[in-house]
Amino acid sequence: MTDNQADAAAKQRDEAAKKHAEDTKKKLADEREARGKTAGTKEGVAASTPTPTQEENDLAASGVPVTEHEDDGSGPDPGVTATKQSEAKPQQATAQRGGYQTRTATPAKHE
Repeated sequence: MTDNQADAAAKQRDEAAKKHAEDTKKKLADEREARGKTAGTKEGVAASTPTPTQEENDLAASGVPVTEHEDDGSGPDPGVTATKQSEAKPQQATAQRGGYQTRTATPAKHE
C-alpha cells in the first residue's frame, strides 16, 4: 500500500467516523424531541443535569468519542482547594530537607 493509498484510506475512515457521529447526534435529537412531546414538561426538576448526560452515554455507547462534557450546572466541587503541597515541585522538597545525604548501613564483620 502506498502512502497516497494509506492517506486516502485514513481520510475515508475519518469522514466515515464524522458522518457516524453526526447521524447518531441527529437520531438522538429526534428521539429526545419525541420523548419531550410524550412526557410533557416536568415541573420542579432540579436546575442541574446528570453527569454524564444521557446523550453523552448514548454517544459513547454507539462508539462516538465524547471529549467535551456538558456543564451540569453544579458549580465547583465543595471542599476541593489547591494547596501549596499539591503545587510543590519535587526539587523544592529535597531543598527543604537540607539536601544532605544519609549514611548507608554496612553489615558488621564477624570475626
